[in-house]
Amino acid sequence: MAIEYTEVMIPVSELQLGMHVVQLDRPWTETNFLMQGFIIENHDEIDSLISQCEFVYIQGKSFSQGEHTQHSIPRPRKQKKGFFSRKEPAPNTINRKHQVIMSRPPQGKKRISYINKIPTEKALPQAKADYSSAKMTVNSIMDGIRIGRMIDMNEARVTVNHIVDGILQNKDALAWLTKIKDKDEYTAEHSLNVSILSATFARHLGHDENDIKKIALGGLLHDVGKAKIPVEILNKEGRFTDEEFDIMKQHTVFGRNLLMTMPKREHYVIDIAHSHHERMDGKGYPRKLDASKIPYFAKIVSIVDAYDAITSSRCYDKGRASMEALDIIYKCKDTQFDAVLALEFIKCIGIYPPGAIVELTNGEVGIVIETHENNKLKPRILLVLDQNKKSCPQKIINLNLNVKDDTGEYLRISKELINGSYDVWLEEFIKRGLQIS
Repeated sequence: MAIEYTEVMIPVSELQLGMHVVQLDRPWTETNFLMQGFIIENHDEIDSLISQCEFVYIQGKSFSQGEHTQHSIPRPRKQKKGFFSRKEPAPNTINRKHQVIMSRPPQGKKRISYINKIPTEKALPQAKADYSSAKMTVNSIMDGIRIGRMIDMNEARVTVNHIVDGILQNKDALAWLTKIKDKDEYTAEHSLNVSILSATFARHLGHDENDIKKIALGGLLHDVGKAKIPVEILNKEGRFTDEEFDIMKQHTVFGRNLLMTMPKREHYVIDIAHSHHERMDGKGYPRKLDASKIPYFAKIVSIVDAYDAITSSRCYDKGRASMEALDIIYKCKDTQFDAVLALEFIKCIGIYPPGAIVELTNGEVGIVIETHENNKLKPRILLVLDQNKKSCPQKIINLNLNVKDDTGEYLRISKELINGSYDVWLEEFIKRGLQIS
């Protein structure tokens, strides 16, 4: 039996005494903790973490026996000397100056703060129409490339303008729709989802509207090169052989070449299509670029591309839960992804993103419809099942308003459920629309 230490991401609401906190959801320098890594020894430390963070990473153990792996949390132990204070940066952490530079819009642009202008339930009908129209556009672009037709950039821009307009009005409605996955339409849905989530991420980073549209357009077209990949490889029901994967990796070059033939070249779109599989450690493809050479917009789309791929079901693999996908992204920071952008993306998506099906502490079940910028653990939720898991009149509750249950206890989310739990299917609610009492 092999034993190794691993980092596990958990909401702060699940913290217990004795847990070893190794990483926060934000730089240590933005909190009042002097130690960069510590054992929780009292409830005051838990309260302090809850007040400053939404989730943290703790150290546990993995016990591997063949194909089975189990995880455990270490018992309380006395804190050792040698933890790092603010004035002694921990190894492998990023210089604070570098964090500030990388976390803000490039070229000295001012970071913009956005708020939802309309509630999700009012934004959802238009979001559904925009999503459906955009998916048809992506399918048209990919089908056109296969028969030798040039990409209609004007049509792509119109689609992106609708997406960005919607996200600037409300960041959650379109994000909710990205939770609907159809493995038979993976390529089109993936391109559209990457565009939506890239725009949402750019909004979170404080980019201006023009840059958000650039990033969204690059996200929409990041995989156009796949139209040049043989269909039998693209739609293969199973994992690729080494030879097939080498062919698949050529989609980045094919995409660049396609976009280079456009009468008016959009170099940021070309950069994203060509470089979204490059890695921070220089082991990406197609050019094995050093981190400093990877375009900034491509770094953004790279993270979103991976997140949507991990959470999507394919013929050969089931989609992972959002929290698991974020954990993978965290573990790949510095090697595959820009570390600061990876942490910002985790903050952007949050533990319970729009579309997550959740169970509350009183047993009721609901769907997250809107998250709060400063408190993602207390979103607005559409209740769909009562405490006995029976259908109930739909109503929206806002956990951020400290709603109480029948016993006077504050309601909170106890866990996330997989789609279909208790016969709650997200796609059915999207199709029918919200029916709020």
